[in-house]
Amino acid sequence: MPRYSSLRRNAILATTAAALIPLATLTAVNYWQDREAFYIENRFAVSDILSNTKRNLEFVIEERRSAISLLTREQTYDELASDAALGGTLRNLNDSFGGFVDLGLVDSDGRQRFYAGPYDLEKQVYSGDSWFHEVVLRGAHVSDVFMGHRNFPHFVIALKCARPPDDFYIIRATIDMALVNLQVYSSSLDQFTDVFVINQQGVLQTESIFHGAVLGQAEIAVPPGPRNRDIVDISEDSGGIIVSGRAFIEGTPFILMVIKRLKSPLWHWLDNRSDVLWFLLISVTLILAVVVYGANQMVKRLQQADQRRVQAFHNMEYTNKMATVGRMAAGVAHEINNPMAVINEKAGLMKDIIDYSNDFPNREKFIEVIESIFKSVDRCSRVTHRLLGFARRIEVGHEQIHLKALLREVVDFQSTEMVHRNIEINYDIPDDLPQIESDRGQLQQIFVNIINNAVSAVGNGGRVDISCAARAGGAVAVTIADNGEGISEEILQHIFEPFFSTKGKFGTGLGLSITHNIVKRLGGTIEVESDPGGGTRFTVTLPARDPGVRG
Repeated sequence: MPRYSSLRRNAILATTAAALIPLATLTAVNYWQDREAFYIENRFAVSDILSNTKRNLEFVIEERRSAISLLTREQTYDELASDAALGGTLRNLNDSFGGFVDLGLVDSDGRQRFYAGPYDLEKQVYSGDSWFHEVVLRGAHVSDVFMGHRNFPHFVIALKCARPPDDFYIIRATIDMALVNLQVYSSSLDQFTDVFVINQQGVLQTESIFHGAVLGQAEIAVPPGPRNRDIVDISEDSGGIIVSGRAFIEGTPFILMVIKRLKSPLWHWLDNRSDVLWFLLISVTLILAVVVYGANQMVKRLQQADQRRVQAFHNMEYTNKMATVGRMAAGVAHEINNPMAVINEKAGLMKDIIDYSNDFPNREKFIEVIESIFKSVDRCSRVTHRLLGFARRIEVGHEQIHLKALLREVVDFQSTEMVHRNIEINYDIPDDLPQIESDRGQLQQIFVNIINNAVSAVGNGGRVDISCAARAGGAVAVTIADNGEGISEEILQHIFEPFFSTKGKFGTGLGLSITHNIVKRLGGTIEVESDPGGGTRFTVTLPARDPGVRG
C-alpha cells in the first residue's frame, strides 16, 4: 500500500542518503570522464586508419594513372599500334610499378585494335559500354571492381589520347585488385575492426569481415556527405558501440569504409575500474543491507498488524451485510414462496379438473391461462432464489454475464428506497454491448456498493446515471454517476484506503476498499472523478474474460 511504501522509502533514504550521494556523484563523474576518453581514443584510431589507408590507395591508383598518362605523352599512336609494342610497354610498367594485368588500345569507334595480356580479348567492341562514353566525354575513367571476361576481380583505368589530326584513341589498362587489397589490409587491425571498399551502389569492392565477400551487397547505406571531407561517426546498436569512418577515394568511384565494433563505454569503464568498483559495491551493499533489513522488519510488523485488523473488519462487515441480506431474503422468501405454492397447487387442481372434464367450455383458453400462472409462479421462484443466492457466501463461479441485465437486477435490490426518495435512475446501455465472462456474485457486490454510495450521495429527487461502453479487446466500461455534492480532491486521494469514511459513525470505511480489491481480483480497473458541487463518477472497466478463468 502507498503509506507502507512511503514509510519504508523514507526510512531507507534518510539513513543512506548522506553516505551514498557523495559516492554516487564521484562514480558518475569518473564514468563520464572515462566515457569521453573512450570515445576520443576510438574516434582517433578510426580516423588514423582512414586517413592512412585513403592516402595509400589514392597514391597507388594515381601512380598507375600517371604512368599511363606519361606513356601516352612519350609515345605516339603509331609507336603503340601493335601487340608487340603494347606487350613491351606492359612489361616496362610492371617492372617499374607493378599491378598491371593487361593493356588495350581502343580506337575512336570503340574497337580494341591491339591487346597485350594473358587473355584472348582482341577485337573486342566497347562502343556500347558506359565506360567508353565516359572516357570520350571526360577524358578518363576508373571503373568499379568487376569480374568480366577475366573471371577474377579487377578494375580498369582508361585514358583518352589525341591522335592527330582530329581523331583520338583510348589506352585501357586492367589493374590487379591485389594492389588495392595490399593497401587496405596493410594496417594492423584487431578482430573488431573492418576496413573495406564499396562503390556508390554499396557493392563490396574488397572483402569485408562484417559484410561478406567481394561484389556482395553490403548491408549498409551508402554514406552521404561531401566527397572532400572524411567523416567519423559514433552510433549504437544492439551489439554495442559502432565507430564508423568513410572517405571518398579521389578520382575513383571507391568509398573507403572503416568500421570498429566496441563494447559499450560502461563495460570498458567496469574493466578498467574493477578493483575500485568492487570495493564500492561491497560497501554500498553492506550499508543498504543493514538499512533495508531494519526498515523492512519495522514496516513488515506494522503491515501485518494492519492486515489483521483490516481482515477482521472485512469479515465483520461482510458477515453483517450477509446476515442482513439473509434475514431480508428469508423474510421475502417466506412471504412470497408460501402464497406462490398455494397458487401453484390451486392452478394444478384447476388443470386436473379441466383435464377430467371432457365437455368443459372454453377448455383451450383456460388451459392457456393456467399455463401462464405456472410460468409466473416459476418466475417468482427464480427471483427469490436469486435473492437468496446473492446473500450466500459461495465459491467463485464464472459465466457469461449480460451487464445490462445484471445492473438492472442490482438496481432492483434498492428500488424501494429510490422510489421512496424519488431518485431518478437513467440507463444508457447499448443493446449490442458485448458479454463478459466473470463471477456474477462478485460483480453484484461491486455494483451494489457503488450504486448504494451514489444513492446515499444524492438528496431526495436526485439522479443516478448508469452507462456502459465497449472497449478494445472486448472489455466493457461501466460508469455510475450521481449529481450529489461531489468529493474534494483531498478526500478523493484516500477513498479506496481501508477504514477511511466520510459517513462518521454510520460508515466502516471498508465498502470501497472491498470493491477495489474485488475489481483488481477480476482483472479490471476502477477510477473515480469528482467535482465538488458537480457530482461523482465511478468507472469500472472489466476485461472480456476474468484472468482467473483457465482455458
